[in-house]
Amino acid sequence: MTRADDAGEGEGEDALAGLAARVRALPPSLGPVRLVAVDGHAGSGKSTLAARLSAALGGAPVAHLDDLAAHGAFFGWVETLRAGVLEPLAAGREGRFAVYDWERRAFRGEARVPPAPVVLLEGVGAGRRALRAHLALLVWMAVEPEEAWARGRERDGPGLAGFWREWVRAERRHFADDPSKPFADILMIPSGGSYQARA
Repeated sequence: MTRADDAGEGEGEDALAGLAARVRALPPSLGPVRLVAVDGHAGSGKSTLAARLSAALGGAPVAHLDDLAAHGAFFGWVETLRAGVLEPLAAGREGRFAVYDWERRAFRGEARVPPAPVVLLEGVGAGRRALRAHLALLVWMAVEPEEAWARGRERDGPGLAGFWREWVRAERRHFADDPSKPFADILMIPSGGSYQARA
């Protein structure tokens, strides 16, 4: 599984600028940090949006949930995130967690999440119920699941077809039990080379 989401290419200056301004105006939600989640279906363009929003915010740190998930436990990362990222950030300290290597099927290396005025949490399930109390804002990438999954399959190639069959089943189960979209503060809709925003 890669983070090179290809949805929503282009600058989308107006929607992104508006989103960045909204984020800056929010009160902190996790100690001194404004924690902003970018959620949506796999392949919907979450990583692309998070990277652009980070840049618009002057380099806000981004924590990628793909780095915490693992084969056989796609959504079993809540406690690792809580202990390694949420609790340290709430105390004004740097967060750290082991990074999963999807090709080698092992945790290798470490990611660091410095305390900053805004930290972005990007990945499928970033807006789940266990995290929502800590969020300043929940952004949902408004791409229909079949379209998003098709983009993801095309991006990752035939070698990961088996993975995608497992992933789609797991993602369907996750969102059926713990949907994020109904709780989103803003929907970001890829539109040609930019985005449209809808509250």
